[in-house]
Amino acid sequence: MKRKFAILTDSACDLPAAYYEEHDIECIPLGFVMDGVSYGGEDGAKIDDKDFYARLRGGALPKTFQITPDQAKAHILPHAEKGEDVLIVSFSSGLSGTYGSYLAAAKDVETAYLGRKIAVVDSLCASLGEGLFLDYIAKYADGGASLGETETYALGLRTHICHYFTVEDLNHLKRGGRVSASAAFLGTLLNVKPVLHVDEAGHLIPLEKKLGRKKSITALVSHMKELQILTPTDPIFISHGDCEDDVETLIKAIKAEYGEREIFVNMIGSVIGTHSGAGTLAVFFRGRHR
Repeated sequence: MKRKFAILTDSACDLPAAYYEEHDIECIPLGFVMDGVSYGGEDGAKIDDKDFYARLRGGALPKTFQITPDQAKAHILPHAEKGEDVLIVSFSSGLSGTYGSYLAAAKDVETAYLGRKIAVVDSLCASLGEGLFLDYIAKYADGGASLGETETYALGLRTHICHYFTVEDLNHLKRGGRVSASAAFLGTLLNVKPVLHVDEAGHLIPLEKKLGRKKSITALVSHMKELQILTPTDPIFISHGDCEDDVETLIKAIKAEYGEREIFVNMIGSVIGTHSGAGTLAVFFRGRHR
């Protein structure tokens, strides 16, 4: 069944390019600056994720920048010109101003093209949490739902997309103001690994501290056991900052609890990775609440 409207999102979803092509979704590229060079965005240089994390480990300190309303508008206009309504799934407003840029652009387009509907949904999600949210939305829309029905579905679903993750390098959280300099120093010295989540307002929140990587990975599965409302057809998404061995450890632990099921894995992209750092490991699933 042909979808009744266009779907746009941004690269904070951390989904591969093949996913957007397969599901007929337009992805708006977000960007960052590293060592004086702009990457991503509309016209920036390209960088492989492996190279990006190698440079992070080497001490690079990238800085992200958000999309402007005019840049967002350039992606929406072609759909309005073709007579299409649009659903935009945005990176969490609790972590970026991107959502506000989409809102401003949508208002301008609706004013210029009366009768067109541009719906903007704040995902309150990040990385493959936003990707998982988008996946549910695309499947729902492909079932024949209208734009209004899909928007209502999305607003009801978003705070049921649970995000749990642990980081390897506390210094990136220190740069983002999530931990103090002294906590980062002592945590690194003592091999403390924090476990964090994204709350119902889309903010990054530290939950607990574990001594060592193994215990922090076990904690991810424990939080999933506590909150999950997974049916056999619900997927689980895992993203990582270039730490494949830890991904395998996490997958084995999940399968020990839930058996064989759909688990999708992808690397954390450079925009999210700028803030989370190399070695970040995250799991995303549908739960009772966040």
